[in-house]
Amino acid sequence: MTKVEFHFDLGSPNAYLSHLVIPAIETRTGVKFEYVPILLGGVFKLTNNRSPAESLVGIKNKPAYERLETARFVRRHGITRYQMNPYFPVNTLVPMRGAIAAQSFGCFPRYVDEMFRHMWADPKKLDDPAVLRAALTESGLEADRILELAGVQAIKDRLLENTQRSVERGTFGAPTFFVGDEIFFGKDRLRDVEELIAQTA
Repeated sequence: MTKVEFHFDLGSPNAYLSHLVIPAIETRTGVKFEYVPILLGGVFKLTNNRSPAESLVGIKNKPAYERLETARFVRRHGITRYQMNPYFPVNTLVPMRGAIAAQSFGCFPRYVDEMFRHMWADPKKLDDPAVLRAALTESGLEADRILELAGVQAIKDRLLENTQRSVERGTFGAPTFFVGDEIFFGKDRLRDVEELIAQTA
């Protein structure tokens, strides 16, 4: 069966919106997406790219259109739990290291669900260590263990390696999807992702 990957950073609103839509695609296709944590700041640095928050500054009409497309996506998929994080952009270095840590002891799916919620449904300033710890505790996750592991060099290295390998395969932002070796960028490409999954099943 074709391998399907979702390369994500918790700090991307479009990655969060994709995360909400992916389960329905998995149900329709019978294919499970593999979630790959990457660091978006590292991707931007490696590709000489910039976030839309920077690149769209001063551009007439395009930011408004981007908001319109997001609103359309939200309506199309019946998404009710989404709001812009007032602290955006949030530095996600520690939360993304936490995602790698969560993979190492079996709470990764719950970690991703909850951290996305804390970022985009009940938005918080997750680059504040105290706020991050409180969010983990509220979610019933092992805050001490996750944060301790997030500081371990092997965990840091793995996130860096994920990010570098993703860029080597063509990634320049998030969310990025791979269906086998085919790359797709952005939540609006999920229709194409599903179509290719169906073709290669």
